[in-house]
Amino acid sequence: MSYVEMPGAKVPIRMWTDPATVEEGALQQLRNVATLPWIKGLAVMPDVHYGKGATVGSVIAMRGAVCPAAVGVDIGCGMSAVKTSLTANDLPGDLSRLRSKIEQAIPVGRGMHREEVDPSRLHRFATGGWDDFWSRFDRVADAVKFRRSRAALQMGTLGAGNHFAEVCIDMHGAVWLMLHSGSRNIGKELAEHHIGVAQKLPHNQGLIDRDLAVFIADTPQMAAYRNDLFWAQEYAKYNRAIMMALFQEVVRKEFRKAKVTFEPVISCHHNYVAEERYDGMDLLVTRKGAIRAGSGEFGIIPGSMGTGSYIVKGLGNAASFNSASHGAGRRMSRNAAKKRFSTRDLEEQTRGVECRKDSGVVDEIPGAYKPIEQVIEQQTDLVEVVAKLKQVICVKG
Repeated sequence: MSYVEMPGAKVPIRMWTDPATVEEGALQQLRNVATLPWIKGLAVMPDVHYGKGATVGSVIAMRGAVCPAAVGVDIGCGMSAVKTSLTANDLPGDLSRLRSKIEQAIPVGRGMHREEVDPSRLHRFATGGWDDFWSRFDRVADAVKFRRSRAALQMGTLGAGNHFAEVCIDMHGAVWLMLHSGSRNIGKELAEHHIGVAQKLPHNQGLIDRDLAVFIADTPQMAAYRNDLFWAQEYAKYNRAIMMALFQEVVRKEFRKAKVTFEPVISCHHNYVAEERYDGMDLLVTRKGAIRAGSGEFGIIPGSMGTGSYIVKGLGNAASFNSASHGAGRRMSRNAAKKRFSTRDLEEQTRGVECRKDSGVVDEIPGAYKPIEQVIEQQTDLVEVVAKLKQVICVKG
């Protein structure tokens, strides 16, 4: 489908979904964002739903300003996936051992490594820039400096919530590895620090929503946020890269006889800021629950833990600021899901998937999410599907 345009105070709101299907709270957030003096465009993805300040599933293009709450607290959160030389026939009938090995290699939930992961010891891991990256930690906000050790031990860990690591099979029987995670606790603390700073600035006192507080160009506060934001986005990129290397090691050892090989890893942020140019303007584009989908660029759009995911290629649609959805998108809150569904429902909806089926992950049940097929159908002018994957193992924290 092409987008539906709704009127907004400063810019039109371009929606790649039927506005009638979007909850009023999310619609109001979109209207609020469209009132910001610095905004130059607002694109809404088909997985849109209510968030903090700004909706999840929105692309906010501003000139000379950025809203830290719109980026969110999991700075740089995103996806990585890699196709392997294995096929479905190579997998054992009982996948519990493989799931256990993955969980042993990649700490989940609040877990962390007992000692820092040395990337130089990981098979084919590119360590370029690693030392420079950590040296720049000395320049992040003083408020988080004491977290250096924890940040290092959490590098290469999954986290909880909707983060996951999966073994999937595509429609041709090829096995893929996929994972979803971000900047862990250090990204969260950096985000919360800067959101607090922004909300106290004089130019933000008259905003319709205090969660839309922005930093503006050529100020020390903006410079500090940009520094920390881009560092946290890099942390998230390295975090996924190390996890994927650990994941590959597990698979390589478990299927030693098969001599597994891997294609290049596909990776994309979906909570981040990028400097991009549109209509002759240099803009700061915030994708909150959206991926970049420039022409020919690969992306990953996951569904829920029982429905599968899509590898896509961007079509470069400038109307969406070269963007697409980041997933299926929630259709109910975590609390609502816990009230509505039981562990029996979870078992039914994840049948055939080796995964947790206890009360701790009921809020991640497929029924709490929008149908991924519908979400894909609503953005055929943004991406083309390269592969459809179905998970057989799903590891969650």
